Amino acid sequence: MSALSNPRRLSSTLEMTSTKQPPTRRGSERRLPDRRGSGYSSGFSSRRPSIDPSRLIPMDKFALSPFHFCCHHRLIHAQNYPRRRNTRFQCRLRGRWEHYVWLAPSLQPHLCTVFTLLRFGRGSMEPLLPLRTLGLRLKVVALIDPATERAAAVLQKKCDSFVVSAYRDTRVYKTLDDFVKNLSPKDRPRAFVIGSPPMFRGSLQPGRDIEMQIQKHFPGVAMFIEKPVATGAKSEIEESFKVANFISESGAIVSVGYMLRYLKATQKMKQIIEENNLVVMATIARYACAYESIAKPDWWDKSKSAGPIVEQGTHFCDLSRYFGGEVDISSVVAHALEWDENAGQLSKIAIDENKIAPENRIPRVTSATWKYDSGAVGSFTHVATLQGHNYSCELEVHADGYCLKLVNPYVQPILYVRKPGDDHEQVFNFPDDDPFFSEARSLSSCMLYFVPTLLISGF
Repeated sequence: MSALSNPRRLSSTLEMTSTKQPPTRRGSERRLPDRRGSGYSSGFSSRRPSIDPSRLIPMDKFALSPFHFCCHHRLIHAQNYPRRRNTRFQCRLRGRWEHYVWLAPSLQPHLCTVFTLLRFGRGSMEPLLPLRTLGLRLKVVALIDPATERAAAVLQKKCDSFVVSAYRDTRVYKTLDDFVKNLSPKDRPRAFVIGSPPMFRGSLQPGRDIEMQIQKHFPGVAMFIEKPVATGAKSEIEESFKVANFISESGAIVSVGYMLRYLKATQKMKQIIEENNLVVMATIARYACAYESIAKPDWWDKSKSAGPIVEQGTHFCDLSRYFGGEVDISSVVAHALEWDENAGQLSKIAIDENKIAPENRIPRVTSATWKYDSGAVGSFTHVATLQGHNYSCELEVHADGYCLKLVNPYVQPILYVRKPGDDHEQVFNFPDDDPFFSEARSLSSCMLYFVPTLLISGF
């Protein structure tokens, strides 16, 4: 779990860390991950294996597999939440990626999707089979949503669109239990895609334990879970680790939606680090959003969105851990510029912030620093300061003699590399890269052929 996933930690104006002094150690010594925030002693690690960037193929360049598939989807909705701007199952506003294409052409971001993947026919064992190959064979068989009228309205729109073949026989259920009771053997799922908000999963509490309920009814079934895996009070972190341990022991294939790990630029950075035996010394992340273009009232309300770090910054928290390793939770210090401070005034907010309770209004700036278990230092700053539409996002990774800088990862990733012996930066461009497609392809490969090395964003 990310050290920065807890919105209460990062949305406060000032947070002081524990007064306990860490033991003296040399910079070259590595501490064992024995802290609660560092994965306890469970062996979980954020530093997943890398993938050769050359194996990450753009969607439009990938050849279809000779296999034939029938994919049955079921959609589960935990609460009636509005659509969010940058979510896995919604096309980005003014963005380049259309997320529907690679998995299901019409999933809602707040839904939990369940799909059955059946293999027929013969052919070569293509290890990088994408879910895109399902094509017209994709079948959404159920939508589980307490708001059944809304679910029916959504399904009708899909049946009136070009994806009618996937939704023609879709059924609506109010609860997961209803779905299980009416499940026919031929529709038994091979995988679940969970897109409900993080405050309603990753827990052992009734109504917030969708992963446990799924594993109860379908032991060992594969799951794709939207990021972050959970949010909530500090007292609930223990429960999230229990969920993680349960899933790990079940042997289920689980992928979390941190798609930026699958960028070719990200994998190129990992490749440079591994090939040169580098030890990461620092990570510096910055996320500047264009607040003027964010017209969703819930985004501005911490009680509904959990704040900018959970809504947006979680991707950069994950990338920081992907390169720096596990975080010493006791070292995390965060500051925030709140809405009612002199420096926190914004002039072009697209919604009426007066309709939001003062205590629920988001901070304008959130900045945090921490130590990794390796002794390296990390920092992250999220700012809601830009106007217009374009965001400005960067991640720097520093090692002895090296600076790897990832720029504009969401739209057109560019990697700048400075190496020993040369003061000039080498520039790498990755046109038409689609990390969502690479992520889905990795998940499908794991499900079909059990190739776990391709899955680089686990629970």
